[in-house]
Amino acid sequence: MTTLIVQIPCLNEEATLATVLDSIPRRIDGIDDIQVVVIDDGSTDRTAAIAAERGAHVIRHVRTMGLARSFRDGVDYALHVGADIVVNTDGDNQYPQGSIPELVRPILDGTAEIVVGDRQTDQVPHFSPFKKIMQRWGSRVVNAAAQTEIPDAASGFRAYSRASLLRLNVITPFSYCMETIIQAGSRRLPIVSVPVVTNPKTRESRLFRNIWEHMFKSGMAVTRSYLMFRPYLVLTVLGVVFGLAALIPFARFGVLWLTEDGVGHIQSLIFGTSMFVGCLLSFALLVIADLLRTNRLLLEETLERTKQMQYADPSRYPRLWQRARRGPVLPVQRGADGRPPVVEGTDWPRREAI
Repeated sequence: MTTLIVQIPCLNEEATLATVLDSIPRRIDGIDDIQVVVIDDGSTDRTAAIAAERGAHVIRHVRTMGLARSFRDGVDYALHVGADIVVNTDGDNQYPQGSIPELVRPILDGTAEIVVGDRQTDQVPHFSPFKKIMQRWGSRVVNAAAQTEIPDAASGFRAYSRASLLRLNVITPFSYCMETIIQAGSRRLPIVSVPVVTNPKTRESRLFRNIWEHMFKSGMAVTRSYLMFRPYLVLTVLGVVFGLAALIPFARFGVLWLTEDGVGHIQSLIFGTSMFVGCLLSFALLVIADLLRTNRLLLEETLERTKQMQYADPSRYPRLWQRARRGPVLPVQRGADGRPPVVEGTDWPRREAI
């Protein structure tokens, strides 16, 4: 039986959540069971109540933990209940839930492990020209790091296979979108995109206050991912730049020293030496980064195997589950008062495949 979990991270989405839940398809060819989980990230309105009333499961955060943490908690829940495919969408009704069948089709066909919904940002009417340009360039930077061809890397409308989620680890606290693409690319997971048409804008983004904050946080996330997964590119470029910057003043000092009997021009020598030290440090860091990369790969493999045991059928690892049965079923971030988020709600209606 193929199970699909649609997860919806929410923060004060009572105005639009009902529309989102009602528009999720009840039947999808190739899917035997469809369930919905809403991650209530510390909402102060009726978001959680609306989700439970419509049959969705609810993971409730006592305080706001951020989009990345909400995504991780939703994935933990989905893997625990045996999801084969996880679709992530938003509670503001930005994405067309009717396109979920097209989103999961490449995974069902075995041609992809991750599918990204391409919003076709050049055609989104409420995007300013500047935002369209930045979206396009941001996607190019991410694709260069991941060695992929995803036209809309910032889109949160995605489908993940179970195998891909066991291999991905979200580290960035801001947003998981670009980081997961870079991670997937570094692990050679097949990623494709499908075009979708977004719904009209219902509210301003709550991830950032303005476009400049979004650019800064996204840039930091991409830079961190570059250093983690492609340190050769970053540190080699830095080393070459510093090396060239050292070569020019050294050459100038040498020429002037020979032609003017070695008088003066010590500034060129000092500047060149500083740049040369920067060059040496860059390549020294490259050696360290290579050692850290080897260690990271071993840790990722260990973590993947741990997840496989954690989320597997208990009958496969009876001793492990017998020891762990007294512990929490779903590890979650504890809230401000020390209590874990609550998983509640009625069963989402069972839907038979067409």
